[in-house]
Amino acid sequence: MCGIAGFVAGPPGHEVAADEGVESLLRALAHRGPDGQALRRSGRALFGATRLAIRSPGDGAQPVIDEASGVVAVCNGEIDNHRDLRRWLAARGSTVTSAVDIAVVPALYLELGPDFVARLEGPFALALWDPRHGRLLLARDRVGEKSLFFAVRASGVRFASEIAALVRADPTLLSIDEPALAGYLDRGFFEAPRSPLAEVRKLAPGEVVTLDENGMTRRRYWRLDLTGAEKRRPDPDLFDRVLHEAVERQTEVDADFGVLLSGGLDSSLLAAVARRVRPLRHMAAYTVRFDEPSYDEGSGALRVARTLGIEPVVSRLRADDVPDLLRDLVARAGEPLADPAWLPLAVLARRAARDVRMVLSGEGADELFGGYPTYVAPVVADVWQRFPVVVRDLLHRAADALPPSDRKVTLGFLLKRFVKAAALGGLERHRAWLASIPPDVLDRLEAKTLQSYMPEPSREALLDALQQYDFETALAEALLTKADRGGMRFGLELRAPFLAPGVMAFATTFPASERVRGLTTKVFLKRYARRHLPRSVVYQRKRGLSVPLAGWLRGPLQGWATETLGGGRLDVVGISRRDALALLDDHVVGRADHARALWTLIVLGEWLAWTERMRG
Repeated sequence: MCGIAGFVAGPPGHEVAADEGVESLLRALAHRGPDGQALRRSGRALFGATRLAIRSPGDGAQPVIDEASGVVAVCNGEIDNHRDLRRWLAARGSTVTSAVDIAVVPALYLELGPDFVARLEGPFALALWDPRHGRLLLARDRVGEKSLFFAVRASGVRFASEIAALVRADPTLLSIDEPALAGYLDRGFFEAPRSPLAEVRKLAPGEVVTLDENGMTRRRYWRLDLTGAEKRRPDPDLFDRVLHEAVERQTEVDADFGVLLSGGLDSSLLAAVARRVRPLRHMAAYTVRFDEPSYDEGSGALRVARTLGIEPVVSRLRADDVPDLLRDLVARAGEPLADPAWLPLAVLARRAARDVRMVLSGEGADELFGGYPTYVAPVVADVWQRFPVVVRDLLHRAADALPPSDRKVTLGFLLKRFVKAAALGGLERHRAWLASIPPDVLDRLEAKTLQSYMPEPSREALLDALQQYDFETALAEALLTKADRGGMRFGLELRAPFLAPGVMAFATTFPASERVRGLTTKVFLKRYARRHLPRSVVYQRKRGLSVPLAGWLRGPLQGWATETLGGGRLDVVGISRRDALALLDDHVVGRADHARALWTLIVLGEWLAWTERMRG
């Protein structure tokens, strides 16, 4: 794993005369690859990479080049099936001598052309330059575990793993994309191709971008297909083999590794399987704890670790840590991300990076196996609609009258969210529940909004549509972004075995009733997990990695929030200082729980402050 960057000079006939800012790009990406960096020139192209040594520590230098053709490539990520690809290439007379997994990329391209990307398995973002055709190819893995940003100008194309690196090499890129920020207010992240900067674009998951003398083309080479796959009752024995193979392949590394353990189903199951797959390897389980009891999952995680014979390692996140940690994360990444779990994940990564280079994470299980509470909403909404209007109005008023609580995901919080969107269509309702800033709060703030329309699926196809939406948006652009930026900030790679191709293919084949049945989520996965875990772990209430923001914003973080929201920077999205502070005041005095909305604005305010500093 690493950070990658590069520059391809403008029209044909131009040569790269200097480093074109690539060395500056690499310096800004040093945290992603503390084990070295290198540059490679090929005609109009200059590519560079910083290295985090996980596989082949003595033979992993990038960029990699095919000397005969001049095809050069850099890749941030892992090619998990590189051994299979080597055998395929060897059978066609192409021998890859380097042991590093990335070395197969130029040879595979020379055999298959741009279609080679579809043969790669693993998390990756890559760039490849073919001087014979004047072609720059950029690609992102199927799910979006790794990101890649680029900017096209008359002088050429510049790309990097993170926005902050592009800005450090060229501060004139700091032109804000106001529609993209409007979308951020709603969703808390940026959907490709947009980024927060007008001239910086991002690859979508499963996408290839090609730039040559004919211009730019974008193509999706892969998409999850929940609706088209043939459905059948899932075979636990087959899934056992598929999951074990995914964990075995992803832990086939030379560096030490561990597991992020919350004590919940997904991370506990991965820990159990990893222990079976690698019984002789030392393995640590990294857990974050909070002083607030309703947010603290440490005791459950410690029980699971001890049961599996894995060393538990505990970190803590406290309110006093938040301002500096957030500023650091925003400055390193160069983009705002409204998921509060970015903070505890970074704390875990900072601690784990002292011991290991890679950890396993449970990302993707909820989207694939039907794990979110919102997936049972159609059942609850159907019951709700049968109530007489007068009863619904009374329940709505009763829910609104419930006092806000600083506890984690209380019944009152869920009821308030439910009744506000219960009358909407299934997908629209789901999006409203997940909004970082709810529609009524955006209206109150008179914020600029980005209208988007998605056709409503049929009742029979609703669960598939909800999972597909979460998989392609929130998972790819929020959860996996959080994992990449939080982990790689400290040179720690996060791997997600549930997102291995075999696991994803398996998950598309079983019917909706094996994902969600009544009010029960993850029906099949829970049944399977009983092979490896006690029932108390399998059937515990879903909690997730959350942060006690509500109480902190009423207490130790109130002053920081006031300073950030009162700085006037939110004018760019149409939010006045007065309205932002009024929202905070309502939260502080207990009239409402606006913690998530306030956090979304605070992160944006800190990012806007960073852009000011970068402009000088």
